[in-house]
Amino acid sequence: METTFFSMEFNFLSSLFLFATPLFLLFVACKYFTSVTNLPPGPRPWPIIGNMHQMAKNPHIAAANFAMKYGPLISLRLGKVVKIEELIFTTLINTLSNILFSKDFLDLKDVQTAHLLKFRLLKMLKNSVTPNVSDFFPIVGGLDLQGLRRDSLHHYDELSRITEAIVKERRAQSAKKVVLADHEKDFLDRLLENNFTTAQINTLVVELFTAGTETVVTATEWAMAEFLKNKEIMCKVREELTRELNTKNIMKSDLSKFTYFNACIKETLRFHPVVPVLIPRRALEPCEVMNYTIPQNAQVWVNVWAISHDPKVWEDPYTFKPERFLGSNIDFTGHDFEFIPFGGGRRMCPGLPSGVKSLQTMLASLIVGYNWSLPNGEDPAKLDMTEKFGVTLQKEKPLELIFCRRE
Repeated sequence: METTFFSMEFNFLSSLFLFATPLFLLFVACKYFTSVTNLPPGPRPWPIIGNMHQMAKNPHIAAANFAMKYGPLISLRLGKVVKIEELIFTTLINTLSNILFSKDFLDLKDVQTAHLLKFRLLKMLKNSVTPNVSDFFPIVGGLDLQGLRRDSLHHYDELSRITEAIVKERRAQSAKKVVLADHEKDFLDRLLENNFTTAQINTLVVELFTAGTETVVTATEWAMAEFLKNKEIMCKVREELTRELNTKNIMKSDLSKFTYFNACIKETLRFHPVVPVLIPRRALEPCEVMNYTIPQNAQVWVNVWAISHDPKVWEDPYTFKPERFLGSNIDFTGHDFEFIPFGGGRRMCPGLPSGVKSLQTMLASLIVGYNWSLPNGEDPAKLDMTEKFGVTLQKEKPLELIFCRRE
């Protein structure tokens, strides 16, 4: 297997993922509506928002016009409360699964399956960063005293069952000498052509699902919550994107050129670092830091949240203020140590380019395409922003919104 092949294929996967994400964001949204037979007639609803966009201005006149067309009894769908984390998670999983296997893995109607998949991915990630007694006492290294290895293997095996059936089916098709044109082949076809084993494919898929979903879901939810809570910031971002963005083809737009929009993304990652404490490092040899000795094999934990809220580094650190990044060269590429949401050095997050572009595309699509509101007329200024510590820094109370299609 050549390294050049894998690198090219991975870059192709990343590009295709970014292109497909907004399409699946719209597609999976359709699943939120349950098909009910024998409803009164009415105009066809949009995904998520129903008929709200048709009723936003002069609803009494719009309803009268509908009555003239459909009769005195009309069926309208006036939006649905959507859990943002579920919508984004399903979008990302189905985008990846279609690129990899040309099929959806999740259905928004089947909430239990989505929750179970997310639970297994998070559990494996959590086990990987949980302090393990066996790491500190090599003499009991093979005993797995806390059961972390056993638990991770259990979840890995359950996730592998999904992909193994697909790989087995595709291998059977290949055995029948079914010839596909290059444009018909997906990522799995390319892996099989290059003699990847089923075990290798399972590992790759689980790693892509783990690294490519939860961090983007969490960052998107925090950004949307801050936009809701800070109306003036939201207006500035929307005005910038609407003025300069090709809204008909967001996937091909260079979202990195929008100064204020990207300042908001940086401020989200500073104020709510997705991974509050970086995955632990290990000192390969004794070294000195700030005149103190760090012994060989010591585990080093970097508290990104503390760095991002240090008043010695950041002015007014507990306020969401994107303007702090305007005219600043500070970036999250690992060279500015006061701002390292993706880590730094040789062990920094390898998915940084894909993760940031996915976050940009997801947010831009939702900002220019929809108006957002909280259910039950709740005041956005009073939105609960309590954090829940974990492998990722999640919002304790998941964000729920009602979307209305913008004209």
